[in-house]
Amino acid sequence: MTAVVETPVINPVEPFLRMDRMPHIWCPGCGIGTTVNCFARALIESKADPEKLAVVSGIGCTGRVAGYLHVDSFHTTHGRAIPFATGLKLANPSLQVVVYSGDGDLFAIGGNHLIHAARRNIDLKVICVNNFIYAMTGGQTAPTTPEPATTTTAPYGSYEPAFNLPYLTESAGATYVARWTTYHVRQLTRSIVEMLQKKGFCLIEVLSPCPTLYQRRNRLGDALETMKYYKERSKTRHGAPTSEVGLTMQGDIVVGKFVDRDRPDYLESMRRRLAEQLGDKFAGVGVLA
Repeated sequence: MTAVVETPVINPVEPFLRMDRMPHIWCPGCGIGTTVNCFARALIESKADPEKLAVVSGIGCTGRVAGYLHVDSFHTTHGRAIPFATGLKLANPSLQVVVYSGDGDLFAIGGNHLIHAARRNIDLKVICVNNFIYAMTGGQTAPTTPEPATTTTAPYGSYEPAFNLPYLTESAGATYVARWTTYHVRQLTRSIVEMLQKKGFCLIEVLSPCPTLYQRRNRLGDALETMKYYKERSKTRHGAPTSEVGLTMQGDIVVGKFVDRDRPDYLESMRRRLAEQLGDKFAGVGVLA
């Protein structure tokens, strides 16, 4: 009788993950792992060359993504992912540089860097996982915490207006801005593929549950309840004015691709100006190449 040898089934995203570091440290129900799955599938769909890809993250729960991706990855200090990524991109323009971090790291301590990278139109692809709270450091109020959610630093409810991340990023000059939730896995994957093919500063905001801190403290149920909320209250409005997509606590969520425009990126602008000043005889030399 011939023995049947079963071929082991391998998840197609595994080549992009450091499987020796699994299981990951994220809490049960956290959506960060879902975003990583979408990112890996987008790399497969876009036929990205892992040898030409670098991922940079900062500090926080999402900052741990860099440690699980099996590509050149860099875990930087708090709020400094974008300046590190900028140096990486300018030193080696052929690299596809992705910044993968959380709302606190990118828009709080790193907010100044994000604004100026968007203004300069540095060719970076930014994935911001927004869970509305500082999750790794104890559940403090973040720039994205909606009124009147409670946190460890606002036990009687937040009273600060929250950032509208797409509006802020578009206003600073980004060429591509979108928002999805961890319920919208197919849409998020397609959006990441689009972003990887776009020139200039691009950002995708991904809303994700934090069942351990945000959901629990605000009595919003578990992660499954949050996914039901994402499903029921999300409204797809491609091209919606970003000034109209601000988030409220448990209100409607406007998702979609809001911005897709073209303008010269930082290197193009620099090369053009240097060519104007230095003349054609320097074409092909150094930064003009």
